[in-house]
Amino acid sequence: MNRRSFIHFTSGLTVCLPSFARTSSTPYLDKIGLQLYTLRNPIKKDLSKTLTEVAQIGYKQVEPYGFPSPQALELIKQSRDLGMKVNSSHFDWNSLLAPEKRGGEPFEQILETANRLKLTDLVVPYLHEVDRADLSAYKRTADLLNKGASQAKQADIRLAYHNHAFEFQPLSKGKTGYDVFVEDFSKDMFFEVDVFWLKVGGVDPITMLRKLGRRISQLHLKDLKKGTPCPNYGKLQPDAFDEIGDGMIPMKPIMQAARKAGVKHCHVEQDHSPAPLDSIRKSLKHLNG
Repeated sequence: MNRRSFIHFTSGLTVCLPSFARTSSTPYLDKIGLQLYTLRNPIKKDLSKTLTEVAQIGYKQVEPYGFPSPQALELIKQSRDLGMKVNSSHFDWNSLLAPEKRGGEPFEQILETANRLKLTDLVVPYLHEVDRADLSAYKRTADLLNKGASQAKQADIRLAYHNHAFEFQPLSKGKTGYDVFVEDFSKDMFFEVDVFWLKVGGVDPITMLRKLGRRISQLHLKDLKKGTPCPNYGKLQPDAFDEIGDGMIPMKPIMQAARKAGVKHCHVEQDHSPAPLDSIRKSLKHLNG
């Protein structure tokens, strides 16, 4: 082999090596999750096909929504059949905050089902306006969630609250609803931190990660369109939700800070997209880059 042939041969090896030799400095990629609410429309059309594509794209775990609805149970079963982990789910939070409403399952039964399915985490995904109308409403909500967290702990399940932006709106004397939660949540009540909504609420994600530390159970990774005004406590346009890497939130430093804080799971999410499967593929490609 002459020198020119050797250089050509070894340069070919150099191109191939990164595919199996490169190690990423970005944590969580070996168990990266996806919040399936991102794919709610494709799931309605063809649940099985959609989940198969999620697994093929490279997601290692998923977080369903609407638990314990029949669809949520099917999402859990089929995701696991495809080799993806399911540790956490968003659930019907009315079972805790409005148990008098008809048609829902009692929280005790939800816990029994979650325990039987070996879920480790349940997440309150939202709050009705009555539960966040003012600081006293936030305090009542915190008390009810603390009771639920105590029940969940007995079932070996962590209960967490998923933020939006409205919790960061200053209320009486500048205090926010999230301030109430940080102060009043018991040691058994956790936070699922959504970095997109932190940014929209005018809060730096890394600062919040350092503040809450091991009180954070999981993280939602979601990017915000460049130029979006912050803070904004109202409604956003659908195009404000961007693929990871295209927006204004530097995700990899956040994931590194999450690892230092002891966060267990990270889930990609994008509330709105005209082509959600393409979006989750693009976001994961950026994280793996």
